[in-house]
Parts: sequence; structure tokens; C-alpha cells
Amino acid sequence: MYNRIDQFLTHPPEMKLKGLRRISIEFIWFGIKELRACLFAGLFFLAIFCVPRSGIAGIARYDMLLIIAVAIQFIMVMTRLESWDELKAITLFHILGFILEVFKTSSAIGSWHYPEAGWSKIAGVPLFSGFMYAAIGSYIIQCWRLMDMKIRHHPPIIWAVMLSLALYINFFTHHFIGDYRWYIASVALGLYARSEVIFTPYDRPHRMPLLLAFVLIGFFIWLAENLGTFFGIWQYPNQIGAWATVHVGKWGAWSLLVIMTFTITLFLKDIKKRVHIAQ
Repeated sequence: MYNRIDQFLTHPPEMKLKGLRRISIEFIWFGIKELRACLFAGLFFLAIFCVPRSGIAGIARYDMLLIIAVAIQFIMVMTRLESWDELKAITLFHILGFILEVFKTSSAIGSWHYPEAGWSKIAGVPLFSGFMYAAIGSYIIQCWRLMDMKIRHHPPIIWAVMLSLALYINFFTHHFIGDYRWYIASVALGLYARSEVIFTPYDRPHRMPLLLAFVLIGFFIWLAENLGTFFGIWQYPNQIGAWATVHVGKWGAWSLLVIMTFTITLFLKDIKKRVHIAQ
């Protein structure tokens, strides 16, 4: 399904350089692939930063962001930057994220809120918000292909699924029966302690602990969340009077959510064969 751009990125010209020159080329190629993998997320957040609070042509900002997000997704599928199977998985991320948003912004919980009006708001949550979660899924799926990712010593799928369910449920239940995320995180450390991700920036594979990848992705999502709140797209209670950085604890929460997102991608048929299950 690759288009010409992805074909070129995944099958680059043969390189005979060594030493620092090779390292430099691989680093540059890694950066280009990362930008490509972030295409949906990058364009979507660019829209968040560029669409003014007053909206465009009489269309409220939240509604305009929804239109832009749907348009980006449509173009990516039509240009084969994304497959239909990948779109199905990304839609699931959107649904799971939107359900979480509705719960977290409800009057009984009030973890954060969306202060602006819009026709596309349901239960106080704009429909575009689900695309923020879909953007994470899109990035991970694109990395699988572009980086020719493989996983060594992945925990049994059933354990990964149970962990993901516990993570997702805890985002809801910690408001009522206590927050067990650190206990769940401890289980994650044990399950993924030996897991490695093998990725290919140019033409040679490299290895990284899978847990480190989860933490790094969570960090960049936390940075994006800070930018989103800075532009007033949504607000936490402590940001209503004046903007403040998002609590660093959210970094950990996002890293855990990445584990759940990653687990869902394992069920895509093109990805299953790249995962070595630990014995």
C-alpha cells in the first residue's frame, strides 16, 4: 500500500559511508521518518495553533478543527499514506479517547473542560478531541511501517491486553476507589523489562528498550498537551486564572496510555508477524 514517498523512505539508496558521516545520515533519516510518522499529529496540532479563537468564516474554532481533522484523515487514506485497516484502528483510538474525555469533563469529575462553544460538542466535549488520541495511534502505526519495527521478548498478548484494560479502567475508577496507576505501572515494568524494539532509521537495525520508547512518546505528548492548554483549547482547573504548565504527573499517565495504544496496534495483521512473544 506504500505510496512513492514511503517507498523511498523505507528503501533508501545504498550507503557506503562509515563513521561520523554514516551516523549523521542515519540521524537525519531518522528525523525525516519521525516527521512522516507524525504527519497527522503535526498537521492537526498545526491547525490547533493556527485557527484563531474566533474561528474562521463564522465557523467556531472547535467545529473548524473537526472539519480539518476529518479532511486530513480523508486525504491520508486517499493518498495511501494510511490503509483502511489502520483507519479502523485509529477510529477505535478516537472512540476510546472521546469516552474518556466525556467522563473526565463531566460536572461530577471536572478534571478539565473545553471553555468555548461549538455545534460539534457532545456532553460538553468537542468531537475533534478524539482525534488527539487518534493522532497517537496514527504515529505508532506509521512508525511500525516506516521504521520496519520489530519487537523482541514481548509479554504474552493476553497479559498485555489485561494490563491495557486495567490502565484504561483505572482512568475512570481512581475517582471513586483510589488510584492504582503506580501498581499497574509496576506490573508493566515487570512485563516489559526484557522487551526490545528493533527499528531501522536507514538500512541498519538499532535496538532500544520498549519501556524507554513508551516513556519518550509520553514525554512528547505531555509537551503537546502543554501547548494545547497554552492556546486555550482546553483548560485544567489550575489554568483558569492564568496559564500554568501541565503537572508533570501527566507525563506518566500519557506513557501508560501509550502502552494501551501500542497493544491495540498489535492486532493489525501486518504487525502481528513482527512481534516475538517471550517464552
